[in-house]
Order: sequence, then structure tokens, then C-alpha cells
Amino acid sequence: MNECYYDKTMEFFYNRTKADTADEWSGPQLVGVLCFGTFFCLFIFISNSLVIAAVVKNKRFHFPFYYLLANLAAADFFAGIAYVFLMFNTGPVSKTLTVNRWFLRQGLLDTSLTASLVNLLVIAVERHMSVMRMKIHSSLTKKRVTFLIISIWAIAIFMGAVPTLGWNCLCDISVCSSLAPIYSRSYLVFWSVLNLVVFFIMVVVYIRIYMYVQRKTNVLSSHTSGSISRRRTPMKLMKTVMTVLGAFVVCWTPGLVVLLLDGLNCTDCGIQNVKRWFLLLALLNSVMNPIIYSYKDDEMWATMKRMICCTSEDKSQERRSSRVPSTVLCRSTDISGHYIEDGIIQGTVCGKGDLGDKGNS
Repeated sequence: MNECYYDKTMEFFYNRTKADTADEWSGPQLVGVLCFGTFFCLFIFISNSLVIAAVVKNKRFHFPFYYLLANLAAADFFAGIAYVFLMFNTGPVSKTLTVNRWFLRQGLLDTSLTASLVNLLVIAVERHMSVMRMKIHSSLTKKRVTFLIISIWAIAIFMGAVPTLGWNCLCDISVCSSLAPIYSRSYLVFWSVLNLVVFFIMVVVYIRIYMYVQRKTNVLSSHTSGSISRRRTPMKLMKTVMTVLGAFVVCWTPGLVVLLLDGLNCTDCGIQNVKRWFLLLALLNSVMNPIIYSYKDDEMWATMKRMICCTSEDKSQERRSSRVPSTVLCRSTDISGHYIEDGIIQGTVCGKGDLGDKGNS
């Protein structure tokens, strides 16, 4: 029967796996990482809080897509909390941590990643169902969206707790990984492959939607006298959403590949030298999301500016009355069953897609 090491500090496991990163996180490198991390985390907290507050405050955002958007912002906000906890429990401090505290540190990171990933997957499925049914907006009820959001966080918390529940190497240190000294290498392989597969599925789904919308737009464009900008409205929506997915894949794939290599016990891959930078790249994703989702949505941007500047909504709406209406102004038409073709032929009612584009304002 294997001996278990629940009562050991992390120094025992770091020394056992010959992981030298704890000693390398010192001096100017550590200061630089902490400075960048602190700045990014502050931006994550502020920007994602504004996104959530905008969805709650503006009744025009009380639709399924924006509820999921707010939940993605909540996942990014949670990621900021995980990174703050990591910053205070990394470097030389890593070796002094107890096993449970180290599990908590990594569990927070795994939970935040899973919450963002599953949320993006739900958005992809929601967009696919809406577009393939020839509808611009989702027909999901608030109850279903609430259930989806609860399910997202339940899955995220469970996946973050899996190593703590037993899939670790505390009782078989011969299978411990190098990057995560108390994680089993088999778990790292499972974790990284699972996430990479989900990435691939989402990319395929969005490519399918993109091609479908492009084909429909090209077919219908010859039957409408509207402007090119209006005829390409559905395509602009997909480009914006795919930008978010692309940023997520770019920011997280390198780190997942490193974990996969560690799980496969690649001792000559130099993974210890790059893991901290890939972690910062993953952090950058939570910074980019509110910019991509919110800044490009004219109504969202206006709502956030009103909250920052404490401007009354009535006065702001008067100033906006002469402008091209925001996409969300058209969301009430979704209930009556308007189709993509109707939106294109009629000039799409609005000058923008679900997320809009500030360039069309």
C-alpha cells in the first residue's frame, strides 16, 4: 500500500519533482510580474463590474444573450480574484504552502477557466440555434438562461475541485507532475485534452455559423437595395463573437499545451521557463473580453459611460435620439419572430448586429 503525504508542505513536493520555479520567482522578475498582474487585475475588476452593472441597469439588455455576456464578465471577475490569490501565494511563498492551500490556489484558477470556457460554449450553441432557425435573437426564456448559468458554475466548481476530491498524486508521488507538484500527470493530460477538444468544437461551430450567415447574406444581398453595411449586419455579429473566441483560444492554448507536455512527462521541453509567461497571457484574456464585448457595442459603451460620468439616462437618450438606433432597440422585435432575411431586406431595422460596431455609430 502506497504511503500518503497529506501532512507535508509543498516544499517536499517541489523538491521531489525538482521544480525550480519557486526560486526563480524572485528579484526584478517577480516585481515585474506582480506589477503587471496588479494592473491587469484592477482593470479586470473595474471593467467587468461595469459590464455586469450595465446589463443590470439598462433594461434593453434584459435578453438571454446579454445575460450570458454578464455571466462571462462574472467569470472574468472571478478569474481576477483567482489571480490575486495566486500573486500572494507564489514565488518563494509556494514552498511554504500547505497542501490544502495549494489545492485552493489551483482550484480557483481551474474554476475560472472552466466557467469562461463553458460559458463560451453555451453562447456558441445559443448562437448556432438562433441563426440556424433564421432568427436574429435567441428565444431562450429567463428561466432557461438562469438554469444554464447555474449549471455553468456548478460544472466549473466541480472541475476545479476534481484534484482535491482524489485525482492527485499525494498517495503515489511517482506520477506527480513538474508544473503542478501534487497533480497527477494523468489528470493534466485529461484536463488539457478536454479543454483543447472544447476549443476545437467551438471553432467548428462558429465556422459553420459564419459560413451559413455569409452564404445567406450573399444570396439575399441581390434582392435588397439597402446599403452594403446593412446587408452585412449578421456577418458583423459573427465576426465580433468569433473575435472573442479567437482571443480566448490564443490566450489559453499555449498554457494548455504546456500542461499537456508536462502530463506526457516531456523532460526536455523547457516548460518551466515559459509557464509564468503563459499564465500572464491567460490573464490577458480576462482583460480583453470586456473590451471586445462591450466597447464594440454602442449601447453598452454608452451605458458604461453614463455610469462612469453619472449622467442621467433621460438626457443621454435625448442626445442619442438623432443617431442610428442601437441593436438592442430592435430586440423586442425578436419576440414577434422576425427572421434574418427580414432584417436584411428591411435594412435590418438597426444599423448593427447583436453586438453592434462603434464604427457604424
